[in-house]
Amino acid sequence: MSSSVWSRPAPPRRPALTREAIVAAAIALADAEGLAAVSIRRVAAELGARTMTLYSYIERKEDLLALMLDEIAGELRPAGPPPDDWREALLDIARRERDLVRRHPWRVDLLSQGVAVGPNALRHVERKLAVLARLGAAPEAAWRVLAAYTDYMTGFLVREAQERGAPRHEGVSDAERAALAEPYVRELIGEGALPHLAPLLEQGVAGAGDTFEQGLRWLFDGIERELSPE
Repeated sequence: MSSSVWSRPAPPRRPALTREAIVAAAIALADAEGLAAVSIRRVAAELGARTMTLYSYIERKEDLLALMLDEIAGELRPAGPPPDDWREALLDIARRERDLVRRHPWRVDLLSQGVAVGPNALRHVERKLAVLARLGAAPEAAWRVLAAYTDYMTGFLVREAQERGAPRHEGVSDAERAALAEPYVRELIGEGALPHLAPLLEQGVAGAGDTFEQGLRWLFDGIERELSPE
């Protein structure tokens, strides 16, 4: 027979929750299962806490998403000073942004949700503007250039994340998907409907990983022509 509850020592108290611990648990959950798995209730369960307890730290899910997004933005902080050349400095930033999405692919799911911008993200924008300032561009021109850079990065990273995540979400690999589509594509090629696409398909089209930095260099060429003094 077990001893009386009064004679048993009390279990150790669980350390108090912190907002940082909640955000870290939510990030780990999103990394493992995707953003759709994240809810206040689920994060509470992961932490062994009551759902209502988390609401005393974070009022709503939208706030949790904003905190998650800004927390991973802190990973973009450079380890040292940027390269002296503005092209190499922006390329270094782009590589870190790409690596961030590879670690946290759910980041692309938040791009269109209007999530509040936090301090880490604002500091990252400031670093990019500081690089563009080396070109001597006026603030408004630098902002337009940054918008073009952001549009390129957003489009590329969304596409790459979709390509990397498609087999996981649909249960079909890229090779299997291509095999399913091949007979129809071959039929169109045989009809002469794809005269410009046909040779590319025959030779093999470069994947996303082959075009990332080349696309950025094309963008940088245009930026330099637009902003560099004569």
